[in-house]
Amino acid sequence: MAQSSDTPSADAPETVVVTSHRVACEGVGGALGHPRVWLEMGGAGFVDCPYCDRRFVAATAAGADEGSAGH
Repeated sequence: MAQSSDTPSADAPETVVVTSHRVACEGVGGALGHPRVWLEMGGAGFVDCPYCDRRFVAATAAGADEGSAGH
């Protein structure tokens, strides 16, 4: 069965609940991290990091950003 790109799957290695629809990810940091990337969720309510596959899931509705949340 194909998965919709608008629906989070359980395949993410780590899921992080955030309060902003714009998040920064730099992996686990230090030598094991990756360059900092800023990710936008849009209307989906979640976004996956293209480097480490972490999934960031919004705790709030789209458009209700409370500032930028880094990880």
